[in-house]
Amino acid sequence: MSTPADSRADCWIITDGAAGNVRQARALAGAMRVQSIELTLKLRGPWRAFAPRFVKAMRLGVPKNIRWHLAPPWPALAIGCGRQAASLTRALRTLSDGKTFTVQILDPRIDPALFDAVVAPRHDGLEGPNVIRTLGALNPVDEAWMTEGLAAFPLLTQLPTPRTALLIGGQRRGLELTDAWFDAFLTRVSALVSRGRGRGSLLIACSRRTPDAWRTRLRGLVSNGAAHIWTGEADGENPYQGYLGAADRIVVTPDSVNMISEACATGKPVFTQLPAGVGGRLAAFHAELTDQGWLHPLDENVDFSTLKHPPPLRELGVVAGELWHRLEANRPEVAVALSRD
Repeated sequence: MSTPADSRADCWIITDGAAGNVRQARALAGAMRVQSIELTLKLRGPWRAFAPRFVKAMRLGVPKNIRWHLAPPWPALAIGCGRQAASLTRALRTLSDGKTFTVQILDPRIDPALFDAVVAPRHDGLEGPNVIRTLGALNPVDEAWMTEGLAAFPLLTQLPTPRTALLIGGQRRGLELTDAWFDAFLTRVSALVSRGRGRGSLLIACSRRTPDAWRTRLRGLVSNGAAHIWTGEADGENPYQGYLGAADRIVVTPDSVNMISEACATGKPVFTQLPAGVGGRLAAFHAELTDQGWLHPLDENVDFSTLKHPPPLRELGVVAGELWHRLEANRPEVAVALSRD
């Protein structure tokens, strides 16, 4: 994948820069094996406030470093992820006179027919002839990806087993994760890690949404014997990819569809603890993963021998294949342009 400031690439990856959105869009472009550039979009004024409903005069709504891209030659494919990105992905259909095939990842909160294709998790409830529904979030996790992560952090493989990766998110709309809940969550994690003769290792990774108070608590776990922690850029390079590769089991907070999907794609046992009484789309997502055996309640007394072991949750190849099928059937000129070396 290329990332020069050159608008002549076959594919534009458009995001707001949020790590989860970038990872999904990159993963899809990589699975489709197209040459791409990445545009990080920070909309201005009313375009940001009303994204992606307001797209008139889009050239005025984007920053100068993006504006010069908005001219021919247009890309054959645009992959957007996130609400701000959806504004430009949507506008490209008009700007390019239909020459660009537009794919939006996640529910854009507008009519999906305004895009050529929309890829969205089933729990979003989005329907339409151009909607490709997934169970979780798109991600690049497979054996090669995990091996790559371990190559960057080879010392992780020397830590005592079993290695437990602890992935920490934060608050999100519709889910109140209180400090009391977090205390109970860490108590269960500590009990799980302490089982057996050997305590193994604890690999802790925070996200940008992790509250400072939680980071402080997690650093306290390190002083009690946890092996490795990353709380932010001040700790150096993010070992998240290596953690997923090194882990024997994974515990993740219940807020992040991305992190849970990535954990379930490893093929390793994944545990979480959804607060009682939570409903809606997030609860439906958890319930389906639990029913299929990918996700398990965080229980310090879990019997690992009785856990289901379904194949890793990997939907990326299926989605990429479906998009290629639709391109070849409905937009053969785009398929040809993207297939060239």
